[in-house]
Amino acid sequence: MRDPQSSNVDTAVADGFGHEWSTFRQTERELSAQDRQKIFNDYFAIFPWERLPANSAGMDVGCGSGRWSVLVAPRVGHLHLLDASEDALNVARQNLSAAHNVTFHRASVGDIPLPDASLDFAFSLGVLHHVPDTQAAINAVAARLKSGAPFLIYLYYALDNRPVWFRALWKLSNVFRVVISRLPQMPRLWISQIIAVTVYWPLARLAALIEKMGFSAAALPLEYYKDRDFYVMRTDAYDRFCTRLEQRFTRVQIADMLTAAGFGGIRFSETAPFWCAVGIRT
Repeated sequence: MRDPQSSNVDTAVADGFGHEWSTFRQTERELSAQDRQKIFNDYFAIFPWERLPANSAGMDVGCGSGRWSVLVAPRVGHLHLLDASEDALNVARQNLSAAHNVTFHRASVGDIPLPDASLDFAFSLGVLHHVPDTQAAINAVAARLKSGAPFLIYLYYALDNRPVWFRALWKLSNVFRVVISRLPQMPRLWISQIIAVTVYWPLARLAALIEKMGFSAAALPLEYYKDRDFYVMRTDAYDRFCTRLEQRFTRVQIADMLTAAGFGGIRFSETAPFWCAVGIRT
């Protein structure tokens, strides 16, 4: 068996996400089609669909429940879904049971079971900040891409576009994450749901109210959830507070990592969620 560290995966983190996606399965009944499409549009706003050839083959790196692959698969020739958690893949298989152009791989980003230069595109949303070596993960994805292939990535931002008070508030919340993420599964789950009820929902509704009054709520924490279903807040509260390994990067650091991996034409989304970036394999 490969050493987990050499495969660039933290097994406890992978198991935690398996539990997350087994709990929040992101089915059509749970995650509304409207919310799924809105969030998908936020992530993929800068993705250059026009660059993809006919019958393009691509990869969802860290697919989780397959919630974004559900919308990508109908637009491409073939989609590979990669995840280190068998529990997550089982959920993804159910969510994409109607798709006939997908292949599922239980593997880490350090052991991608595809040939080099074989893919026309790839995307990884909210995953590679949870692996031990993010640069190595980006390098591994780059190796599987053909020249000219786009790669869309979303990594947690280091709040580099936020004021000092906002960053101080995040540091306080991070103390809670460090403690909560080390609890057993069920206490983690229930505490995260309490946070969703007592923090995410009130701030999201406050942001919605402020905007309804004609003012901007952009500076308010969790403003992004102002028009999201509570189910999204529940999922993201778990994701935020129940994961042991979390890294954050500035816009400059992400650009540097993509450049070092052989990507050019790097562009960033100027709207939340931060940071979404796309690079073209050179």
